[in-house]
Amino acid sequence: MFKNEYQGGAFVEIFSAQGKNPGAKWKILGSPSVIWKEFDKEVKSFVFVLEGSSQTNKIQLPKENKQILGLIQRFLVLQIYIPLGQDFSTELLITDLGNIKRRLYLSTVHKELSSTPLHAKIPLFMIKRKIWCNLCIDLVAFTSEIFKGAVFQSLDGIIVSANCKLRKIFTLKCKPKDTADKDEMKKLILKFIWNYKGTKRAKNNLEKEEQIWRIHTSQFQNLIQELQ
Repeated sequence: MFKNEYQGGAFVEIFSAQGKNPGAKWKILGSPSVIWKEFDKEVKSFVFVLEGSSQTNKIQLPKENKQILGLIQRFLVLQIYIPLGQDFSTELLITDLGNIKRRLYLSTVHKELSSTPLHAKIPLFMIKRKIWCNLCIDLVAFTSEIFKGAVFQSLDGIIVSANCKLRKIFTLKCKPKDTADKDEMKKLILKFIWNYKGTKRAKNNLEKEEQIWRIHTSQFQNLIQELQ
Protein backbone atom coordinates (compact mmCIF):
# COMPACT_ATOMS: atom_id res chain seq x y z
CA MET A 1 0.00 0.00 0.00
CA PHE A 2 2.82 2.40 0.88
CA LYS A 3 5.73 0.56 -0.74
CA ASN A 4 5.80 2.77 -3.83
CA GLU A 5 4.92 5.98 -2.01
CA TYR A 6 7.36 8.60 -0.75
CA GLN A 7 8.45 7.87 2.84
CA GLY A 8 11.39 10.24 3.16
CA GLY A 9 9.49 12.90 5.10
CA ALA A 10 9.09 13.29 8.85
CA PHE A 11 6.08 10.97 9.05
CA VAL A 12 3.68 8.75 7.09
CA GLU A 13 0.04 8.75 8.15
CA ILE A 14 -1.62 5.32 8.32
CA PHE A 15 -4.95 6.19 9.93
CA SER A 16 -6.93 9.28 10.88
CA ALA A 17 -10.38 9.39 12.45
CA GLN A 18 -11.16 12.56 10.48
CA GLY A 19 -13.17 12.51 7.27
CA LYS A 20 -16.41 10.90 6.18
CA ASN A 21 -15.36 7.24 6.35
CA PRO A 22 -12.03 6.81 8.20
CA GLY A 23 -12.34 3.02 8.28
CA ALA A 24 -12.84 2.60 4.53
CA LYS A 25 -9.38 1.11 3.91
CA TRP A 26 -9.51 -1.08 7.02
CA LYS A 27 -11.05 -4.50 7.53
CA ILE A 28 -13.46 -4.28 10.46
CA LEU A 29 -13.82 -7.49 12.46
CA GLY A 30 -16.58 -8.00 15.01
CA SER A 31 -19.92 -6.35 15.57
CA PRO A 32 -20.42 -2.92 13.93
CA SER A 33 -22.35 -1.88 17.05
CA VAL A 34 -19.15 -1.80 19.15
CA ILE A 35 -16.92 -0.01 16.61
CA TRP A 36 -17.88 3.53 15.71
CA LYS A 37 -16.74 7.13 15.20
CA GLU A 38 -17.48 9.93 17.67
CA PHE A 39 -16.34 13.44 18.59
CA ASP A 40 -14.06 13.55 21.64
CA LYS A 41 -14.24 16.81 23.60
CA GLU A 42 -10.88 16.26 25.32
CA VAL A 43 -8.82 16.18 22.11
CA LYS A 44 -11.37 18.28 20.19
CA SER A 45 -11.47 15.96 17.21
CA PHE A 46 -13.17 12.83 15.94
CA VAL A 47 -11.91 9.47 17.19
CA PHE A 48 -12.57 5.81 16.39
CA VAL A 49 -13.98 3.80 19.31
CA LEU A 50 -13.50 0.04 19.74
CA GLU A 51 -15.33 -1.70 22.60
CA GLY A 52 -16.09 -5.24 23.71
CA SER A 53 -13.85 -8.28 23.41
CA SER A 54 -10.24 -7.66 22.37
CA GLN A 55 -10.28 -11.15 20.84
CA THR A 56 -13.08 -10.48 18.36
CA ASN A 57 -13.52 -6.71 17.90
CA LYS A 58 -10.66 -5.22 15.91
CA ILE A 59 -9.60 -3.34 12.79
CA GLN A 60 -6.98 -4.60 10.35
CA LEU A 61 -4.81 -2.96 7.70
CA PRO A 62 -4.44 -4.00 4.90
CA LYS A 63 -7.89 -5.49 4.35
CA GLU A 64 -6.56 -8.41 2.33
CA ASN A 65 -3.93 -10.74 3.76
CA LYS A 66 -2.15 -10.86 0.40
CA GLN A 67 -1.45 -7.12 0.57
CA ILE A 68 1.39 -5.52 2.54
CA LEU A 69 1.87 -2.04 3.97
CA GLY A 70 5.55 -1.67 3.11
CA LEU A 71 6.19 0.99 5.78
CA ILE A 72 9.91 1.50 6.38
CA GLN A 73 10.17 4.29 8.97
CA ARG A 74 11.55 3.25 12.35
CA PHE A 75 8.92 4.43 14.85
CA LEU A 76 5.23 3.54 14.95
CA VAL A 77 2.93 5.90 16.86
CA LEU A 78 -0.66 5.30 17.97
CA GLN A 79 -2.57 8.25 19.43
CA ILE A 80 -4.72 6.24 21.77
CA TYR A 81 -6.91 6.24 24.90
CA ILE A 82 -7.37 3.04 26.90
CA PRO A 83 -10.15 2.93 29.54
CA LEU A 84 -9.69 1.60 33.06
CA GLY A 85 -10.29 -2.09 33.67
CA GLN A 86 -10.43 -3.08 29.99
CA ASP A 87 -8.11 -5.21 27.86
CA PHE A 88 -6.33 -3.83 24.81
CA SER A 89 -4.17 -5.44 22.13
CA THR A 90 -2.33 -4.54 18.96
CA GLU A 91 -0.60 -6.91 16.56
CA LEU A 92 2.20 -5.92 14.18
CA LEU A 93 3.41 -7.90 11.19
CA ILE A 94 7.03 -7.07 10.38
CA THR A 95 9.43 -8.30 7.70
CA ASP A 96 13.19 -8.44 8.20
CA LEU A 97 16.00 -8.10 5.66
CA GLY A 98 15.90 -11.85 5.11
CA ASN A 99 12.24 -11.47 4.01
CA ILE A 100 11.12 -13.46 7.05
CA LYS A 101 7.76 -12.33 8.41
CA ARG A 102 7.40 -12.09 12.18
CA ARG A 103 4.60 -10.99 14.51
CA LEU A 104 4.66 -8.76 17.57
CA TYR A 105 1.56 -9.19 19.73
CA LEU A 106 1.33 -6.48 22.41
CA SER A 107 -1.50 -6.95 24.90
CA THR A 108 -2.64 -6.16 28.43
CA VAL A 109 -3.71 -9.81 28.62
CA HIS A 110 -0.12 -11.09 28.62
CA LYS A 111 1.55 -11.39 32.02
CA GLU A 112 5.10 -12.05 30.82
CA LEU A 113 7.18 -11.85 27.69
CA SER A 114 7.45 -14.97 25.54
CA SER A 115 8.87 -15.46 22.08
CA THR A 116 9.57 -17.97 19.33
CA PRO A 117 11.67 -17.34 16.19
CA LEU A 118 8.57 -15.97 14.41
CA HIS A 119 6.26 -14.67 17.13
CA ALA A 120 6.48 -12.61 20.32
CA LYS A 121 3.91 -11.90 23.03
CA ILE A 122 4.66 -8.64 24.83
CA PRO A 123 2.80 -7.54 28.00
CA LEU A 124 1.42 -4.01 28.27
CA PHE A 125 1.19 -3.95 32.05
CA MET A 126 2.87 -0.53 32.31
CA ILE A 127 0.64 1.29 29.87
CA LYS A 128 -1.18 4.35 31.23
CA ARG A 129 -4.98 4.31 31.18
CA LYS A 130 -7.71 6.92 31.14
CA ILE A 131 -5.38 9.41 29.44
CA TRP A 132 -4.62 10.20 25.82
CA CYS A 133 -1.19 8.84 24.93
CA ASN A 134 1.18 8.76 22.01
CA LEU A 135 2.17 5.11 22.11
CA CYS A 136 5.52 5.06 20.28
CA ILE A 137 7.10 1.71 19.37
CA ASP A 138 10.69 1.39 18.19
CA LEU A 139 10.32 -1.25 15.46
CA VAL A 140 14.06 -1.57 14.82
CA ALA A 141 14.87 -2.21 18.50
CA PHE A 142 12.05 -4.71 18.96
CA THR A 143 13.05 -6.66 15.86
CA SER A 144 16.76 -6.91 16.63
CA GLU A 145 16.46 -7.63 20.36
CA ILE A 146 13.53 -10.04 20.43
CA PHE A 147 14.43 -11.90 17.24
CA LYS A 148 18.17 -12.11 17.77
CA GLY A 149 20.17 -10.83 14.81
CA ALA A 150 17.13 -9.89 12.71
CA VAL A 151 17.19 -6.50 10.98
CA PHE A 152 13.92 -4.60 10.53
CA GLN A 153 12.94 -3.97 6.93
CA SER A 154 9.25 -3.02 6.93
CA LEU A 155 5.99 -2.94 8.83
CA ASP A 156 3.56 -4.87 6.64
CA GLY A 157 0.41 -5.23 8.73
CA ILE A 158 -1.30 -3.85 11.82
CA ILE A 159 -4.29 -4.94 13.87
CA VAL A 160 -5.79 -2.75 16.61
CA SER A 161 -8.19 -4.46 19.01
CA ALA A 162 -10.67 -3.28 21.63
CA ASN A 163 -10.81 -1.59 24.07
CA CYS A 164 -9.62 1.86 23.04
CA LYS A 165 -10.26 5.19 21.40
CA LEU A 166 -8.03 5.82 18.40
CA ARG A 167 -7.25 9.24 16.91
CA LYS A 168 -4.32 8.68 14.55
CA ILE A 169 -1.72 6.09 13.58
CA PHE A 170 1.47 7.12 11.79
CA THR A 171 5.14 6.25 11.45
CA LEU A 172 8.05 8.57 12.24
CA LYS A 173 11.42 8.72 10.55
CA CYS A 174 13.21 9.94 13.69
CA LYS A 175 12.71 9.52 17.42
CA PRO A 176 10.54 12.34 18.82
CA LYS A 177 12.42 14.90 20.86
CA ASP A 178 11.72 14.90 24.59
CA THR A 179 10.95 17.97 26.65
CA ALA A 180 11.91 18.46 30.29
CA ASP A 181 9.81 21.55 30.93
CA LYS A 182 7.96 20.58 34.12
CA ASP A 183 5.70 23.63 33.96
CA GLU A 184 4.34 22.38 30.66
CA MET A 185 3.96 18.78 31.84
CA LYS A 186 0.19 18.94 32.24
CA LYS A 187 -0.16 20.06 28.64
CA LEU A 188 1.80 17.15 27.27
CA ILE A 189 0.42 14.00 25.75
CA LEU A 190 2.13 11.11 27.49
CA LYS A 191 4.37 9.10 25.20
CA PHE A 192 5.89 5.67 25.70
CA ILE A 193 8.94 4.56 23.74
CA TRP A 194 9.62 0.93 24.38
CA ASN A 195 13.16 -0.18 23.77
CA TYR A 196 13.69 -3.82 24.45
CA LYS A 197 16.94 -5.34 25.70
CA GLY A 198 17.43 -8.90 26.75
CA THR A 199 19.86 -11.58 27.76
CA LYS A 200 19.39 -15.19 26.74
CA ARG A 201 18.59 -17.61 29.54
CA ALA A 202 17.84 -21.32 29.24
CA LYS A 203 14.79 -22.64 31.04
CA ASN A 204 12.95 -25.79 29.97
CA ASN A 205 14.70 -25.46 26.59
CA LEU A 206 12.98 -22.11 26.02
CA GLU A 207 14.51 -18.65 25.74
CA LYS A 208 13.27 -15.86 27.92
CA GLU A 209 14.16 -12.22 27.70
CA GLU A 210 14.35 -9.39 30.16
CA GLN A 211 12.90 -6.04 29.16
CA ILE A 212 13.69 -2.43 29.85
CA TRP A 213 10.86 0.04 29.52
CA ARG A 214 11.73 3.67 28.95
CA ILE A 215 9.05 6.18 29.74
CA HIS A 216 9.37 9.62 28.24
CA THR A 217 7.15 12.65 27.84
CA SER A 218 7.06 14.53 24.59
CA GLN A 219 5.22 17.58 23.37
CA PHE A 220 4.79 16.63 19.70
CA GLN A 221 3.30 20.08 19.02
CA ASN A 222 4.78 20.69 15.58
CA LEU A 223 4.11 17.14 14.43
CA ILE A 224 0.51 17.11 15.64
CA GLN A 225 -0.15 20.44 13.91
CA GLU A 226 1.12 18.92 10.65
CA LEU A 227 -1.10 15.88 11.09
CA GLN A 228 -4.29 17.82 11.87
